[in-house]
Amino acid sequence: MAKSNCNDCTCRLAKEVCQLKAVVNAQSKTLTKLVRQIRDGCRKDEEPKESTLCGLNPCLKCLNPDILYHLGLDTETTDFPKVFGDVRFVCMGGTPGRMENFAYYVMQEIGLKINAATQLRDIAEAGKRFSLFKVGPVLCASHGMGCPSISILLHELIKMMHHAKCQDPVFIRLGTCGGIGVDPGTVVISSEAVDGRLNAGHEIIVQGNSILHSSQLDEGLAEDIKMCHDPCKDKYETIIGRTLCAHDFYEGQSRLDGAFCEYTPEMKKAYLEQLQSQDIKNIEMESLAFAALTSRANIKGAVVCVAILNRLNGDQIKTPHEILAKWEKRPMELVTRYIRKVLYFNASDSESDQLEEDECGEGPQDKEGSPQGGAGDTQKAPEEAAE
Repeated sequence: MAKSNCNDCTCRLAKEVCQLKAVVNAQSKTLTKLVRQIRDGCRKDEEPKESTLCGLNPCLKCLNPDILYHLGLDTETTDFPKVFGDVRFVCMGGTPGRMENFAYYVMQEIGLKINAATQLRDIAEAGKRFSLFKVGPVLCASHGMGCPSISILLHELIKMMHHAKCQDPVFIRLGTCGGIGVDPGTVVISSEAVDGRLNAGHEIIVQGNSILHSSQLDEGLAEDIKMCHDPCKDKYETIIGRTLCAHDFYEGQSRLDGAFCEYTPEMKKAYLEQLQSQDIKNIEMESLAFAALTSRANIKGAVVCVAILNRLNGDQIKTPHEILAKWEKRPMELVTRYIRKVLYFNASDSESDQLEEDECGEGPQDKEGSPQGGAGDTQKAPEEAAE
């Protein structure tokens, strides 16, 4: 037993050392760039950067202030570029508790620290609708259940990214789903979202007219997240497939356990088998709105969910809570690995940059990106949170 404890301690220390090295290397690269900027001088004639989002409401420029009502924030009392300008990843899930847990998890995994006596602050507490936690370059938000709820959040988060002048933010939804022909515990990364008629589009009614927006998701991002799965280490499968987004938990998902049911078990079985034949891997309730709104704004988006049951085998969730809790961590693990990879392990600097680093005495580096702003900053008022 003592030997086992020793091995566990060694593995934990090795992991912490690797994380520390990644953080130090990233900070070293950031310092090198600052030294280069000081040496070359700041260009005062440079145009201030704008967000990379596109296709947004032209009336936004007339809103002074712009009130993000459901987040309890506005552009008059909060300096959005200062507070949120460094955000590179926006991760969202159904419940406040799940996203608070994810915020602490991602904080640990990307090497940020806060005082042991403090807690992460819910920036959206005043809105009393959603939760919002900022951990360096990662924004963690709860979106509630269903397309109407997540669409409200996305409208305001997209406006937040616009006002903060964020550059190429990546949006990722994490959650649970019902699998179609996949084992419970399998992580499903959506290739596209379809509605109950298997149409790849999100329909909304605008001024009495039906408007359909494409619900395609970013294929490259889905593949990048899947590559973070380690078949040798992870005791679960990760797949990419189409996702059916339902507007109801019971009849809309062809369940037999709702208060009302006007179809037979045989009809349900035939319908689910039809979905399986069309490469539908799972059913959830937010992907249509998520895919449509992110793609309209030129934002890379991904939906990563764990199947908590195989709908071909039943409707009710009988798995013990402690096992469900372990399964729910799987999308978090994959997404956090992706974030770490982007922040610390993507080498994209040119050879000249490498030579300049050597001249500065920093030594060769192959890690890029550093989370701007520590996790402890979220304890301050929103106006100060990103410094």
